[in-house]
Order: sequence, then C-alpha cells, then structure tokens
Amino acid sequence: MEIILLENVKNLGLKYDVVTVKPGYGRNFLIPKGLAKIANASNKKHLEEIVKQQSAKIAKLTEEMKQFAEKLSQSKIIVGSKVGTTGKLFGSVTNIQLADALKKQFDLDVDRKKIHIQGEVKEVGTYKAVVGLYKEITAEVQFDVVAE
Repeated sequence: MEIILLENVKNLGLKYDVVTVKPGYGRNFLIPKGLAKIANASNKKHLEEIVKQQSAKIAKLTEEMKQFAEKLSQSKIIVGSKVGTTGKLFGSVTNIQLADALKKQFDLDVDRKKIHIQGEVKEVGTYKAVVGLYKEITAEVQFDVVAE
C-alpha cells in the first residue's frame, strides 16, 4: 500500500515522502492517527503542488538569510559584561549572551547551540564567532565585549 506521510515518522520517512507500507499498518495506525493519507492520483497531484510551493518558500528564505548573513558579517555586535578593575571579566561571555545581543540589536532569534565562539572570552576586547542562521548558511561575526 502506497501512502503519503503527513508527518515525520521514525524509521519510515520524512514529511511528504511517498512510501510503501503493509496495508494493516497504513489502514489501522498511520491513517487514523493523521500521520499519512492514501497515495491516490488526486493526493499525489496535491502533494506535487505543496512541494512546489514549499520549494519556492525555501528558496526565498535562503536568499533572505544569505543577505542577512552578509549584513551580520559587516557589522559589530556589542556585548556588555561586568568587568573588574584590571579589564578581566567576572566569568566569561558565552553564546547565551551573544544570542541575547543579537536579539536586542538585530531582532534575530538564534538558537544558542548554533553560535560557536572562537576561543575563550575572559577580557574586554574584540572576538569572533560563527553563527548558524539557516541550514548551511553561517555568518562569521565580530563582537566587542565592553564594560557595563
């Protein structure tokens, strides 16, 4: 039995994949739970339209993120931190503070796990980090750590 997956199903396939399953599994589990629908001619035609629309959206989003990555690479981000009298920080600047600074300055929500700071940030100065924006699109940004 051929079905179209409406959700990602572990060990079976990803959303909008056309897969072959045993009739009982499709009829009694996948279709009633809303995870799949039967792959007949009209559903396949509908699937093609959905995939075409999604590819256009993804292309547009990818282009926007490339432009935003260029903008981020050319600008400096300022991260404030508490500093002692010698210029050393109390603690260090982490990807969490950098994600907060990106949110404040560029209104950009970036998952902190996609920010990789090069080296340790324990003093006031200029540092570099790589920010993952979308799939394979990354931006290398410079950020200044200043005293609050």
